[in-house]
Amino acid sequence: MSETMARSSPGIPLVSRTARVVWDTAADSDLTVRTSVRLLYVDVPEVTACTVGGARRIDERFARLARWIEQGPGLPAIRRLAEYLLPKLGTGRAGTLHFEQGRAAAAFTHANAAARLSRPDGTERPLFLRTAGTPFDRRGRLWAYVAPYYTAAERCGMTRAQRSTFNLDMVRAGWVVPFLVYPDLPATPDLALLLEETALARAAGRGIWADPHTLLPFEYRAVERLCTIAEKTVAGDQPPDPDAWQVLYCADRRTRVLHGPFDYVEVPLLDRLWLRPADVTEALGRLKLSFSPRLLDTH
Repeated sequence: MSETMARSSPGIPLVSRTARVVWDTAADSDLTVRTSVRLLYVDVPEVTACTVGGARRIDERFARLARWIEQGPGLPAIRRLAEYLLPKLGTGRAGTLHFEQGRAAAAFTHANAAARLSRPDGTERPLFLRTAGTPFDRRGRLWAYVAPYYTAAERCGMTRAQRSTFNLDMVRAGWVVPFLVYPDLPATPDLALLLEETALARAAGRGIWADPHTLLPFEYRAVERLCTIAEKTVAGDQPPDPDAWQVLYCADRRTRVLHGPFDYVEVPLLDRLWLRPADVTEALGRLKLSFSPRLLDTH
C-alpha cells in the first residue's frame, strides 16, 4: 500500500487560485509565477486564530464544546471519539496551544529555509520542487516536496539526510504529523523515512509531541466544524449535516481494515491512510480492504 499512485496526465491544464505573475522587465516573454506551496504528505498546526486574543476565544469555544459533549445534548459525536477528544478540549487552552505550535512551526520553517538555501559563498540556492499526482490542494496551493537544489556533483558527496526535503526537516523537528491521503502516496523509501522520523520525533517529545494534549492539525479543523454544528444545535437552529465535521475514512495500512470517519482513533497514528468518501469504493478493491465491524453495522 506504499507504492506511488500518481495520476498526472500530460496536457491537462493545472489551475491554481493562489498563483500570481511577477513581472520581470528584464525578460522578453518569460513569466515568473509566484504561488503558495503546501508541503506534501505532512499536516502542520493551524494559525487561523491570527492573534493571541483570537486563540483565547478559541480556547473558550472549545471548552464550551467539551462541556456540551459531557452533558450529552444530542451532539453528533461518537462516544469513543468523544472520550479521546475531551481531555484535549477540556484543558481550557486547546486553541492557544495549537496557535503557539503553529507559530513555532512557521518560525522553524523560515529559519530552516534561510539556512539551507544559503550557499557557502553567500549566494542563494534555487529550489527543487516535486509535486504529487494531484498537484494542487483544494485551496489551490501547489502540493510538493520542497528542498534546496544541489548539482549532481554536490549530491555525490552528500548523505540522504544532508539533502533532505524541507518536508522531512519539519518531521524531524516534530512540527508536523504524517497526512497520507489515497491515492497520492509517497514512494516506498520516502514513506519508510517519513514514518521512521515521525516515530523518533514523537518518542523524543519534540515539537508538537512535547504536550500530550496537542490537537493534531486535522483534529483541530474537525473540532472547529463540530463547534459550529454544536452551537447551532444548542441554539435551536438548523445545523448543517451533523456528520460533516469528520468526513475522511481511515484505513489501517497494516491490517487493511477500513474504519469509518469517527473511528480513526482505532488506527495507530503511523498506520493511518485517509480516504475521501468518493475514493472508498475504488480503494476497497485496489488495496484489498475489509470493513471494520463497526462500519459494517452502519451499512
